[in-house]
Amino acid sequence: MESTVNGSASPTDVPTAKTAAEDLSSAPSAAAAVSQWTFVISQRFQHLLDKSTPFLIYRWIAFFCIAFFYVVRVYMVQGFYVVSYALGIYILNLLIGFLSPQVDPEFSDSPTLPVRRSDEFRPFVRRLPEFKFWYSITKAFCIAFVLTFFSMFDVPVYWPILLFYWIVLCMLTLRRQIQHMIKYKYVPFSLGKQRYDGKREPSEETDSLLP
Repeated sequence: MESTVNGSASPTDVPTAKTAAEDLSSAPSAAAAVSQWTFVISQRFQHLLDKSTPFLIYRWIAFFCIAFFYVVRVYMVQGFYVVSYALGIYILNLLIGFLSPQVDPEFSDSPTLPVRRSDEFRPFVRRLPEFKFWYSITKAFCIAFVLTFFSMFDVPVYWPILLFYWIVLCMLTLRRQIQHMIKYKYVPFSLGKQRYDGKREPSEETDSLLP
């Protein structure tokens, strides 16, 4: 009673103040722990991706397995056609980036692709590298597979219309890409370093030097 009259805090008030201070100090530490834990997981995941880079065949086998599971899932539930349509549009966009050169010769003044046999060999450099193409398309199928477990993404739609529209869009886009390849005379595949067998067709410059 005397402590209350004199204006001093009661013994029960002191632990309450300490608890509030401890809660405020523990909040930043918890956030730092979560961020550190997230950083460690992302670092280990990136390490696994870096180690899987040379295993091209196994990576694509894993992708086709994931794609097969997604197709089976959509067939079993008979739905999620809008998700599949969006996935198809995204795959088409990735494919165009995979088949396109890093520097478009249409908007570049300097020659970036060999157009004659006598030109220096330069391997095809893609706008979207193979590993990024594989990682993006695999991640897209994984996300689409997870979305099939949420009914709110199952929008009722007449799927033959979406399939027909996607086929037409795919044909038009690939036709434009093939015309671009024919116009600038490049092939979006490189078999590695060029080999010289000692037999070479004479060029105009060589012919002019002959007696």
